[in-house]
Amino acid sequence: MAIQWYPGHMHKAQKAIKEVLPQVDLLIEVLDARIPYSSENPAIAQLRGNKPCIKVLSKTDLADQEMTAVWQAYLEQERGVKTFATTTQEPGRIKLLVDLCRKMLPEKDAGAKNINAMIVGIPNVGKSTLINTLAGRVVAKTGNEPAVTKDQQRINLGSGVTLLDTPGILWPKIENPDSSYRLAATGAIKNTAMEYDDVSFFLAEYLIKAYPELIMAHFQLDRMPTTELDFLEMAGARRGALQTGGRINLHKICEVLINEFRAGKLGRITLESPELVEREKEAIAVAKMKKEAENAERKKRFKDGSRNSDRADRKEQKNLPRPPRQPGIAKPGSARKSSDKKK
Repeated sequence: MAIQWYPGHMHKAQKAIKEVLPQVDLLIEVLDARIPYSSENPAIAQLRGNKPCIKVLSKTDLADQEMTAVWQAYLEQERGVKTFATTTQEPGRIKLLVDLCRKMLPEKDAGAKNINAMIVGIPNVGKSTLINTLAGRVVAKTGNEPAVTKDQQRINLGSGVTLLDTPGILWPKIENPDSSYRLAATGAIKNTAMEYDDVSFFLAEYLIKAYPELIMAHFQLDRMPTTELDFLEMAGARRGALQTGGRINLHKICEVLINEFRAGKLGRITLESPELVEREKEAIAVAKMKKEAENAERKKRFKDGSRNSDRADRKEQKNLPRPPRQPGIAKPGSARKSSDKKK
């Protein structure tokens, strides 16, 4: 089951983005390098149209370095898209983003015209920190939780580039349930909107398959865990997450796993690959087609059943015996016929 979180200010922000987009020359979309697909807002892709876009992969210091390169190549297959991998610890490199903006719009650069760029991204992806580095001063509020920015603002970056900052927005319905778990694991969804145990089991299952050496080394495990529950119990025992009677406090170790993953203490980890995402998209498309076919069949059965029921009712009424006529009561029209005869 997918985790959904779409507070009212996000709907308002999306409408505001749509209204101001015609004035924008270029989009800068900030993605979490650990989940490049899941942190890519499909609503932004629809609104962007043919406008050039720089996809900034932030927090690359927390992501698998090889997978970041794979994702850059994958994302740049889309026309008009360039990628820019960085971390908040590289202020010098981040400032190269302004040069890339001008290269993406050579007609503006040649004429020394001002470029209006809009920066967008999901909550808690590092967008505000990136803006402050580009501006060289604190112009955007930052925080280690989602939905800190709630209003638009314009920032002059110099070099003929004006940046329009927008609030971090998700989308009304996250169709891929695995994407919603990844968003929750990385902190893009508020903790109050998720269940730590549920997200932690998802994360543990992935880590056992994709990064077994990292979790064994980090939690100092004696053997390879076979299931997510096995892993959490072993990790809980190593960390002393115990309840009365020596039982493992699962909720406590689940919180530890998520918090240490978010802080990068487990190592450099990416939670999805292009191949994995393509398989998930195919499975979702098949499930969607199946559901549409089932709905169509249900509607057809309902309509046919309704029609057959009406026919059966009419036939039943037609075959019902007529009630006997009471003595002294003439047939309809018989009184008029008798009076005509007398005339």
